[in-house]
Amino acid sequence: MRLMIVGLNYAPELIGVAVYTTGLARYMAARGHEVEVLAGQPYYPAWKPFPGQRGGWQRADDEGIRVLRCPHYIPADPNGTRRLLHHASFAAAITVPAMVRARRWRPDVVLAVAPSLLAAPVALAAARMARARTWLHIQDFEVEAAFATGLLPDGGTAARWARAADHAITKRFDRVSSISPEMCAALVTGGIAADRVIEFRNWTNVERVRPTAAVSPYRAEWGIGTPHVALYSGNIANKQGIGIVLEAARLLRHRGDLTFVICGQGPNRAQLESDAADLSNIRFHDLQPVDRLRELFGLATIHLLPQLAGAADLVLPSKLINMLASGRPVVATAAPGTGLAREVEGCGLAMPPGDAGAFAGGIVRLMDDPALATDLGRDALVRAQSRWSEAAVLGRMEHDLRMLSSER
Repeated sequence: MRLMIVGLNYAPELIGVAVYTTGLARYMAARGHEVEVLAGQPYYPAWKPFPGQRGGWQRADDEGIRVLRCPHYIPADPNGTRRLLHHASFAAAITVPAMVRARRWRPDVVLAVAPSLLAAPVALAAARMARARTWLHIQDFEVEAAFATGLLPDGGTAARWARAADHAITKRFDRVSSISPEMCAALVTGGIAADRVIEFRNWTNVERVRPTAAVSPYRAEWGIGTPHVALYSGNIANKQGIGIVLEAARLLRHRGDLTFVICGQGPNRAQLESDAADLSNIRFHDLQPVDRLRELFGLATIHLLPQLAGAADLVLPSKLINMLASGRPVVATAAPGTGLAREVEGCGLAMPPGDAGAFAGGIVRLMDDPALATDLGRDALVRAQSRWSEAAVLGRMEHDLRMLSSER
């Protein structure tokens, strides 16, 4: 089939949505399908253009995939208003190229990735021009997440209009998918017919991350001598609620056997480092190359997954997948009954959001009970293999895309 993907984030970005949009495109191309991608300039998670990137529209070939990169506004300080302008500028930039390619190339399916939801109407218009079927894949409910994390004020006319626009866009797609059972259920509750909703999980190459008996070389490279390492690796922004890691480090500064490592980038990192200036038990490092994921995740004794209250059913952090595949236990912040709490249950500890004492207590419990940590880590690897296998997830997605294409 011919598949057009409209997605803001794409390789060479190393984390977040880009990993899965790129992975889907490359899988479909390797399976013999024709794939074109309309993407933005690489900027995430530092919120600045990658080194060597030129402005303007750029065409590139990525493993047989035709990629068109479009220029857009990249705010250095991405607050709510600036994020809206950021997404709107991307939607505006891809409009003409999407229409031209739809008319000339005639894709069978046009798949839009949210974020950015503001670009989804462009995907719908392009599909209509090509008489193609449409698919919206939701990585997170960006409107509700913006309210939950305080990026946009909830309540009032603007919030009602935002929710109405979100629903109006979503319901026009032939298929709508998301990454967890709770997010799919929310779509059905919101009025999308159940037979149009599909669970399309994020995935990992378990073999690339699975545990190794060797000591991680990062211990020597970063001068870490403590037996325990509590690791956070990923984006550093609002919805992570990562400030609780600093609070836990402050509460556990007396533990000479523990080092906290925050490995990531994002708009909140500079402030986080400033707030941690008085802490000797915490280290900051940049994101590491993909080919060193096994070494990085093998550094951890315990993985940390903080999340703001109210966001646990709006997003399912993709970083959880590699945490589980590394065979290490997780300490997360998630209220009982939420999707994130259910994903962590049996392979880690879910502590109340915002409760630094409980979060620190979970870390200490796993440090001081090695048998529990070993059992949870073993079950974490099994869960990664059963729920997030790359071949299984992408194989089902290809089948569903074929079925949708046949309805054209």
